[in-house]
Amino acid sequence: MYTSTPNWLVQRAFLTPERIAIYSEDERRTFAELHEAVVKTAGKLACLGVQRGDIVALLMRNSLTMVEVIHALHYIGAIVLLQNVRLTVHELRWQLEDSGAKWWIVDDEWESYAAETEVQTVKTSDLAMISPAQIIPQQEYYFDDVATIMYTSGTTGKPKGVLQTYGNHWWSAVGSVLNLGLNETDCWLAAVPFFHISGLSILMRSVIYGMSVYVMDQFDAKKANEAIIAGNATIMSVVSAMLQQMIAELGERTYPSTFRCMLLGGGPAPKPLLEACRDKQIPVYQTYGMTETASQIVTLAPEYSLLKLGSAGKPLFPAQLRIDINGRKADPYEAGEIIVKGPNVMKGYLNRPDATEKSIRDGWFYTGDIGYVDEEGFLYVLDRRSDLIISGGENVYPAEIEAVLLSHEAVEDAGVTGIDDARWGQVPCAFVKLKNGYATSPEQLIMFCGERLAKYKVPKHIYMVDELPRNAAKKLLRRELVNLIPGKKQ
Repeated sequence: MYTSTPNWLVQRAFLTPERIAIYSEDERRTFAELHEAVVKTAGKLACLGVQRGDIVALLMRNSLTMVEVIHALHYIGAIVLLQNVRLTVHELRWQLEDSGAKWWIVDDEWESYAAETEVQTVKTSDLAMISPAQIIPQQEYYFDDVATIMYTSGTTGKPKGVLQTYGNHWWSAVGSVLNLGLNETDCWLAAVPFFHISGLSILMRSVIYGMSVYVMDQFDAKKANEAIIAGNATIMSVVSAMLQQMIAELGERTYPSTFRCMLLGGGPAPKPLLEACRDKQIPVYQTYGMTETASQIVTLAPEYSLLKLGSAGKPLFPAQLRIDINGRKADPYEAGEIIVKGPNVMKGYLNRPDATEKSIRDGWFYTGDIGYVDEEGFLYVLDRRSDLIISGGENVYPAEIEAVLLSHEAVEDAGVTGIDDARWGQVPCAFVKLKNGYATSPEQLIMFCGERLAKYKVPKHIYMVDELPRNAAKKLLRRELVNLIPGKKQ
């Protein structure tokens, strides 16, 4: 049994050296050029003293430089800790200390953060000026070796460092391509951050498949639409909030037939959005995955994209899926905890043996998410277990209420969370952002929900807000919604 592969980028530069690996508005690299640049960057890092096994934290925005640094650290055999640029310096410093990182590479805009930590900090501009040492890239990647670390968002307590192996990334890429297929002309539009697994997985697939990546430093609906319409991208990874902005900006225009996949993740998608994409003939494939599964582990196969509207699909080829209710396999349509198994499931949590043991049992990863499968085995994700609202003994899923609110013509964005209630224990409370030029009232929206939802699911309160709290991947942070209630801070 093979337990390793050749160094992905080295092998790719050998196989298809002249193929475009990565490009942006300003520059591009072939796989051969990318390899040469990565060898130099690895030499610079080695000159600093970075060694095999070192944990090196990166605080960088999407760029070709970031791509080169990630690969360069792997050439040396270092472990890459990818950090969210939207975190506070306090949160970042906590990750550095928790992980035991030896180095911190930061874009120049965060130079001032260096004073907040004793970890050796290097600005990207300073790194560029170093004369590289001669290095020989590690020639093989061993499947069980840790390649990357990402900290979870911490919805259920302190963030945990997820240990992602080379094997995890390899099997994630293999599972994806067995479902989506691969065309010679494919180019993946990367507008999601590389410090999130949805973005990093694109880079892994690029060198494994020999596929081009178009890099955006940050998401811009207009630029993303222009890239697709110009035929510069055939696949794109998005979450609902990004896709909604793109559909609104697209107007009456449509995408060319060259665009073949809008990979939609980040939680349950509202049906009105999926229907709007169907009407525009945009091929949306819902996915389900997380940091702990090295990106998607369940995806809707292309031929079911319309027949199973709202489903996340079936597990990717090397993976398994089950709905668990207190150790019992749930029946079709019976909601329970989603558990998954496969070679793309993480090795565990960094320095958290108890959390690892609790999450991974008999090879199954207990996700903490709630969902059900239909009689054909298609998964429907209802919500995060931690987001579940229990009102008067009834389970209320925020995503279901959000989908109803988003179907109202005046609503651009919506979030729902539970608030304490003396009678029912909890009741749903909604926060709504209206579209420009539209008007409605909380009372009208409550009536609208009352016509479409059971009484116990109708929001007790609705607040109009300018923005909803979302992380860098545009995922809704429901736990922070309560802070938007006037005069209330938790």
